[in-house]
Amino acid sequence: METKVVNKLPTRGANAALILSVADRKHCPKFAIPDESSKAITRAVKRGDLATTANSTLTLHDVPGLPVPRVVLQRCGTARTDRPIASVEARGEGIASALAATGSDHAMIVLDSLNCPTGASIETCAQILTATLVAKQYQFREHPRTELPPPSALKILTFIVDKKFGAEVKRGATQGLAIAQGMALARDLSNTAPNICTPEYLAIQARKLGKGDKSMQVSVLDEARMEKLGMAAFLAVSQGSRQPARLIAMQYNNARKSQKPIILVGKGVTFDTGGISIKPSAGMDEMKFDMCGAATVFGVMQACQALGLKINLIGVVAAVENMPDGNACRPGDVVRTLSGQSVEILNTDAEGRLVLCDTLTWVERFKPHAVVDIATLTGACVVALGDVCSAVLGNDSALVDELYAAGQESADTTWPLPLWIDYQHQLDSNFADMANVGGKGAGAITAACFLSRFTKNYRWAHLDIAGVAWNSGGTKGATGRPVPMLMHWLMGQAA
Repeated sequence: METKVVNKLPTRGANAALILSVADRKHCPKFAIPDESSKAITRAVKRGDLATTANSTLTLHDVPGLPVPRVVLQRCGTARTDRPIASVEARGEGIASALAATGSDHAMIVLDSLNCPTGASIETCAQILTATLVAKQYQFREHPRTELPPPSALKILTFIVDKKFGAEVKRGATQGLAIAQGMALARDLSNTAPNICTPEYLAIQARKLGKGDKSMQVSVLDEARMEKLGMAAFLAVSQGSRQPARLIAMQYNNARKSQKPIILVGKGVTFDTGGISIKPSAGMDEMKFDMCGAATVFGVMQACQALGLKINLIGVVAAVENMPDGNACRPGDVVRTLSGQSVEILNTDAEGRLVLCDTLTWVERFKPHAVVDIATLTGACVVALGDVCSAVLGNDSALVDELYAAGQESADTTWPLPLWIDYQHQLDSNFADMANVGGKGAGAITAACFLSRFTKNYRWAHLDIAGVAWNSGGTKGATGRPVPMLMHWLMGQAA
């Protein structure tokens, strides 16, 4: 997708669509639309052809005086007061649907106050609209099929904006494009079949990402190296699989050496049967999405590369497959972690935290500014928050607040849950320092409590993305979240 920013209506557009916002029966008046065009548009609106529902669209063809074959009118409603930026995303989705029906290869969006809710910068609006429109064009085309869906028609996105906002809109569009491309990479990796997307496959993809980029160094630890280090909790998960585990580190160094790195840790369970505590067979195919946290890390790393973000960032992927082999770990096993603490494994389907706890100890060596782990960790989080937002918990309130704010500003929201000491007792064990599950109550919180025992030496936050990382049913597939939220946060950190 190519993005452009101009300050007047283009004089030609053979297969283009001009998108105009409409409010209170008026179309956008700030650009030199010929009188005959304006009258035709106004007549259509006054007739009631455009529904009054917010974000409804109406496509007009061959409007007199305009050099484009189509004009898409979109109704602007009152901006949401709870999540204002979400209203911009909704407008982008409405535009994308209208464009898909037309087959236009060029979208021209008039961007002004009608598109931007109060308090939102025009740069952020351009970013959200770009990311949304590009993301809506996504198709998974990696697997061989007798008939692939036709590729998306849309190739060019042009913003028409007052000259004084040109630089801001260009910056926002560039950011939005990078975010959408990062989301596409995350979705491709997550959607790839688990017989292809193994831990070693992820290691290969990391090396490809770092190839030819002097700012990125990639290293991969194999099982022999992890065993020598003492990562027994991590390896307890992989011991039932014929696919060897991998610990992947992508170091992106694009700021001064004295700047401590931010570390993103992604849970990369490439397929999760539950192990000996096996899951029900119905819907188990979706357990290929248990590596969406790892895929998110890949997407963020690529977006940072595309933007040349001035930041030191390390993306760490804990890649493993959880299978019920005769050599698999059992409920009741006790393992020692890299930190020296022991864990009684009560449920082998709570494997993500076993992989993450050793990884979170391992990353201490980088002396991080902050660590954020991203994981499809608990069904309890889905029960609590549904598919609207991810959960955020952590040992540093300022870091949690930053991630919450980034979610509000990016339309990729997250919601804080308490990490109080009152919940820690649920992890008590008679045979080890702790159990790997805490009972029926507060499952998302006790999972984070478990991880908190391995993150005492740095600022840390945990994102449970189980509810937002993929869709089920007829729209089954990865969403690419929370790449937008993390990129918004990292761009703020870089600034």
